[in-house]
Amino acid sequence: MKVNNRRRTKLSRKNSAALALCVALVLTIVVGFLGINGAWLDNRGLYKLLPWLPTTNADNWPDSIALGLDLKGGVYVEYEATMSEEMKAEGYDFNTLLDSTMGVIAKRLTDKGYPEATVSKLGSAGIRVEIPDVTDPAAVLDLIGSPAKLEFLDSEGNVFLEGRHLQTALRTVDQNYQPAISFALTSEGATLFGDMTAASIGKAITITLDGEELMSPTVNEAIYGGQVLVTGSFTEERADTIALQLQSGALPLDIRQDKLDTISATLGIDALGSSVKAAIIGIFIVMLIMLIRYRMCGLVADWALCIYIIILFLLIAIVPGIQLTLPGIAGIILGIGMAVDANVVIFERVNEEVVAGRPLAHAVRIGFKNAMSAVIDANITTIIASVVLLSFGTGSVQGFAVTLLLGVITSMISAILVTRFLLTNMVRLFPNTKLFVAVEAAGEQTIEGEAN
Repeated sequence: MKVNNRRRTKLSRKNSAALALCVALVLTIVVGFLGINGAWLDNRGLYKLLPWLPTTNADNWPDSIALGLDLKGGVYVEYEATMSEEMKAEGYDFNTLLDSTMGVIAKRLTDKGYPEATVSKLGSAGIRVEIPDVTDPAAVLDLIGSPAKLEFLDSEGNVFLEGRHLQTALRTVDQNYQPAISFALTSEGATLFGDMTAASIGKAITITLDGEELMSPTVNEAIYGGQVLVTGSFTEERADTIALQLQSGALPLDIRQDKLDTISATLGIDALGSSVKAAIIGIFIVMLIMLIRYRMCGLVADWALCIYIIILFLLIAIVPGIQLTLPGIAGIILGIGMAVDANVVIFERVNEEVVAGRPLAHAVRIGFKNAMSAVIDANITTIIASVVLLSFGTGSVQGFAVTLLLGVITSMISAILVTRFLLTNMVRLFPNTKLFVAVEAAGEQTIEGEAN
């Protein structure tokens, strides 16, 4: 009777393992197929089930992966930021103003239809702007807005406001639905503007950009609160142009162009093709070696690696702010190496336990337990290094650090959860030790106990 119960238990475990592996296989194939062929990422697809996921501007995985300048081609410009003597005397913090300047430039580019443009800090006082899909270097200055000097003058020609007092400017409509210009001021600017308009009712104030007059509206009433509406005989195009020029001049710091250059899209496409080809060949060779060396464990490692790659590219597609660059591809490949290394450590520990004479199921459980500290330590060390590179690096170094950090975190989760799940169920389904471990001493052991 006990024998029959034991057989039923083993059969039940085998059936459960087979079902679990089948479900995992179907999910892997379906998700991988949909990812390669462009699964919908909008609210018609995955987001109906997982609405908390960040949305993308593209409809599918391949299109939503943002390519960096070195792969997609485009224009980059480098600026040096400086603070005026007046601002220094007033005690303004340079780093705070530099961050604010970068934020203004980034928002401006996004508003103009370039969400993939990146603005990064360069050294202690530099700003680097990268804009994909722009072939004319001169157009960069138009997109960013020339680093001009914006000034507000009273009726006597005295400056009472500067660009640093302006927060936003945009085209709107007045009460008669005619084009108008609206701009918002900082708290300091709002106070200065309110006092000046109160003393200038019936008089004109002039707004200039690099000494050239943009407009000269007449003050009808005192304006406090920092929200200003300028009406007049504006066309929509003229209102757009003035709002753009106002916004372009509203940089907290003065910036001077140091470098402006283009990167060919053809070079980027060639580099991307070569990198992807090399990565595919490398992954195939690694998978083949794992399969030969570790047998069924190698099959588990290859399966887990496929899941890891799918998850990693889904994250790259949906996490905002990540761009795929050549250094980023290097980070991905290194992350894949970390994932394979984690599996090698685990399988070697399992191998050691089998050599020591433990049944396969116990060897898997103890092998995982003994390998976890080494796997976690190695990954934590790499994560720390990635965070340091991300914090203190610039440009391509940050691109490498971002994908490496994402890859290492994903590989650690893959090793701890995915590999363990797959290997445990494989051992339950195929309890022959020789299928998993190439050790003569293992003999014809079969599963005893249960792998958790």
